[in-house]
Amino acid sequence: MDKAKKRVFSAIQPSGTLTIGNYFGALKNHVAMQEDYDCIFSVADLHAITVKQEPEKLYMHTLELYAIFLAVGLDPEKSIIFIQSHVPAHTEFTWLLNCFTQFGELSRMHQFKEKSKTHSDNINAGLFDYPVLMAADILLYNTELVPTGQDQKQHIELARNVAQRVNGIYGDILVVPEPYIPRTGAKITSLQDPSKKMSKSDSNINAFISILDEPDTIIKKFKRAVTDSEALVKFDEESKPGVSNLMNIYSCATGRSIAEIEKEFEGKGYGDFKMAVAQSVVDVLSPIQAEYKRIISDKAYMSKKFTVAAERAADIANDTLRRLKEKIGFYI
Repeated sequence: MDKAKKRVFSAIQPSGTLTIGNYFGALKNHVAMQEDYDCIFSVADLHAITVKQEPEKLYMHTLELYAIFLAVGLDPEKSIIFIQSHVPAHTEFTWLLNCFTQFGELSRMHQFKEKSKTHSDNINAGLFDYPVLMAADILLYNTELVPTGQDQKQHIELARNVAQRVNGIYGDILVVPEPYIPRTGAKITSLQDPSKKMSKSDSNINAFISILDEPDTIIKKFKRAVTDSEALVKFDEESKPGVSNLMNIYSCATGRSIAEIEKEFEGKGYGDFKMAVAQSVVDVLSPIQAEYKRIISDKAYMSKKFTVAAERAADIANDTLRRLKEKIGFYI
């Protein structure tokens, strides 16, 4: 890893196929960041089990997500791309950080409150404690920047607080991370309810476009996308949220500005507009899907990549873990 470059860490849970919201909002930016930063990317399978998982699906989603990482352009030669559970230091470091995290801090986490409502039959200790695991993920790698959206800023703040608390006791042994807000990447919302973020866990399959959706499926979903009765392609997130969302997607897929899109569809109806958006997404996803199919069919190639990556990640993580254990007073 290049010491002159700042360290970036990002992780995604393997809890279903990623959407175009994940691609345009995060992964596309991650690919670009590889040129200017030391990047570490993780498939966060330990986080996934805070809600009930079917073993076969978790196994397949883990491989699928790793293959998508590579297919979109995350490069194992430029970045460390590993599976979280393959580096045992994450769980041991979490226990150490638990002892520097206050109960009140965790009880104030918005996502715990929201997920407790969604999964009221399984409010487990892991669901309550997973922000500490997230802090461990970040702090193990001397992370300086964490790409984040608005919904994760609270977790980054917890990681900062814990790092500062540890450093206040033992000296500056943990890097205090900063949130990184990408300059590009619009917020992509649900095709059926534009007031909500597009989510791979949405119960309505017409609400999201999966990165692996077939072209016919993509076109059908865009045809069913919510708009309004005005038949005017104009950007106004308050009064025209559905149309504005489609414009954001089209802008991300084509690189055209909002003003250019308004001019392009001046005098045209929503039918033409939706088809153009759908085709632009198909064009972006087709090469990614082709590369994904090649990678996912070669399990030996994937195994080699994530095994080497886990070894590289463990070298960094184990060093951080050892330093903190020594400071605490463990006999090593």
